[in-house]
Amino acid sequence: MEFIDLKAQYRALKTSIDARIHKVLEHGQYILGPEVAEMEQKLAAYTGAKHCISCASGTEALLMSLLALGIGPGDEVITTPFTFVATAEMIVLAGAKPVYVDIERDTCLIDATKIVAKITPRTRAIIPVSLYGQVADMDAINAIAAQHGIAVIEDAAQSFGATYQGRRSGNLSTIGCTSFFPSKPLGCYGDGGALFTNDDALAKALREIRVHGQERRYYHTRIGVGGRMDTIQCAVVLGKLERFDWEVERRLALGDAYGKMLQDAGAKAGLLTVRPDRDCVWAQYTVFVENREAVQKALQAQGVPTAVHYPVALNRQPAYRDDASAAETVHSQWAAERVMSLPMSADLTMEQMERVVAALAAA
Repeated sequence: MEFIDLKAQYRALKTSIDARIHKVLEHGQYILGPEVAEMEQKLAAYTGAKHCISCASGTEALLMSLLALGIGPGDEVITTPFTFVATAEMIVLAGAKPVYVDIERDTCLIDATKIVAKITPRTRAIIPVSLYGQVADMDAINAIAAQHGIAVIEDAAQSFGATYQGRRSGNLSTIGCTSFFPSKPLGCYGDGGALFTNDDALAKALREIRVHGQERRYYHTRIGVGGRMDTIQCAVVLGKLERFDWEVERRLALGDAYGKMLQDAGAKAGLLTVRPDRDCVWAQYTVFVENREAVQKALQAQGVPTAVHYPVALNRQPAYRDDASAAETVHSQWAAERVMSLPMSADLTMEQMERVVAALAAA
């Protein structure tokens, strides 16, 4: 059994993906070819955002968003310690300081009620992370940001396709950043990412930053990066978009089925809460378990792969250690000790799910 079955997805889309890749090989515009603009146009329409700017990865999207907002040394950015390292990594690389706010224990998303207490005159942005496929409480976070005149960058690497109060993830704040890493809900066959914004000036800045800060060829108006997403990867995303609506529906249905089956089987696994005003596209189907290492070994013995997203909170990582905030972020630490992700993809079969649930119940 695959943890994420990308092979089954490719078999279903092989004709379209192969044709699109071949078209790029034929025209030879491997950087900023026509598929790049086509993908950006389709993704902007999908999210409802005015602008989509593709980039080299979800990580690059975060860095580019910070640069476009002029965030740097002396500035602070509020975020969650319970996320992939890229979130804090890019804040530090931009020269700013990450300020950590604890998560809600039942969703693992940043607790919006704890943000105001962390705002100082140096705060320039908030980066809420959409974890496991569910978006944080963006209305509450946007309201706090508006009150204090700061930006919100939605780290939507795990939630492309999800909705919040009827609006699409990626188009919920100043800038939305997503990833097309192969295992994501919408993935390519390498690295790739995108930024979304409704702000014309920010979109212009992001497009310049993506090509080394140049306004026109060899005329550099700002500090930038080599941040382009290559044409072949955009072609892959375009191929996958053809059945993406079906995949989102399937992920929603599989998430519901997983929860019901785990409860019916009496598996001693805590379930994540999905808030009633949003949905979850289950980039990972994650549960809480005690004695995680032993449970993982038992599942592995049954041929069921698992993963941990994430075992160590960022403010306890050697490179980002922050003992003061680590003492406050108790829910993040609790989750880091218990989260375990089960096999999940749009092509997961009910038979495979039954195997996973039976193995977990036995473990």
